[in-house]
Amino acid sequence: MQRRHHAIPLQQAAQESPSLASLMNRVHASSERLNAVRSLIPAALRPNVVAGPIEDNCWCLIVHSNAVAAKLRQLVPSLLAHLNTHGLHVATIRIKVQNR
Repeated sequence: MQRRHHAIPLQQAAQESPSLASLMNRVHASSERLNAVRSLIPAALRPNVVAGPIEDNCWCLIVHSNAVAAKLRQLVPSLLAHLNTHGLHVATIRIKVQNR
């Protein structure tokens, strides 16, 4: 018997796999949070901030330098307040530096 391999759309794969669907939902939730707070982040820093994972009600932001991390840590209280008032609840925001 010859097996054919064919590509399927990501949406279809996610619907057929609970694990992949869960992962896609978490990526979407994280991206949604970053989009919600993007205007609160200084324009010069925005290209250096990437949405990270959400685990146990803690959202992670990944940044490319210690300087960006320091500034974002100052903004965490306002970011949390903004998210929570817009129904995108997280208890904490962690900033992780990941060098390029």
